[in-house]
Amino acid sequence: MKKVAVIGLGIIGGSICAALTKAGYTVDGFGRSDASVSYALQAGYIRARGVDISQYDVVFIAVPPQATMEYLDKTTFKDGALVTDICGVKGVLEKLVYSKKRNYRYVGIHPMAGKETSGISSASPDLFKGANLIITHATQTQAEDVAEIKEYANAMRFGKIVECTAEEHDAKIALTSQLAHIISNADVKSAQVRRCDGFTGGSFQDMTRIAGVDEKMWTQLYMANRDCIQTELKGLIDHLNIYLKAIENEDADALSEALKEGRLIRETIKRGND
Repeated sequence: MKKVAVIGLGIIGGSICAALTKAGYTVDGFGRSDASVSYALQAGYIRARGVDISQYDVVFIAVPPQATMEYLDKTTFKDGALVTDICGVKGVLEKLVYSKKRNYRYVGIHPMAGKETSGISSASPDLFKGANLIITHATQTQAEDVAEIKEYANAMRFGKIVECTAEEHDAKIALTSQLAHIISNADVKSAQVRRCDGFTGGSFQDMTRIAGVDEKMWTQLYMANRDCIQTELKGLIDHLNIYLKAIENEDADALSEALKEGRLIRETIKRGND
């Protein structure tokens, strides 16, 4: 059986270890802290602490964007190793990998799973059960490498697997993930937010659930995908201004039309996801 290593033992990296170990793979872990490695060992998520990354056939990189780029560019991997990363931005990583000849094979992935909490203590062998997984590929990507990644994805019990280019991934994720986190983070900045006890229901809780971002990691993601996120932010601001102007002008017809337009679009989204 191939030797598998996971670099980064946070919630995603830890869950990859846990899920693959549960599926029967032998997995070693590389963590930034002794505490995360010790936790993974005690929980049975990994077989051993990783020592030499060049000894592994398959490597999952589960660290923030800048650290991911450093690993992809400067690490000595085993000749022919299959290397993948779980980073939430793909274009800059793909360009880096293919900027020069590498001795390893590369396929980018993005698990669409997580929790409001982070760290190895939030990891679970069931985190990816039924979750979506995005696999990105370039003209250099080999079909057999994607097939191998899918084997690991199936072992981790992902649900729907979507394949696309890095460019399409970054454009879509700017809307579905990155913009959503900005909206949530901005919403809690209202002066009234500390006096809302007893006034909140599901809508406010859902809206603000992901407000507690790791600002250092998410800043890296936004900067790495700045063109796409700028496009989505400007579009959102334009749409919000329509509602604002309608309310300022006491234009009930314009407000109703804006709300109707959003409702009809949402209905098409629901049908498309069924």
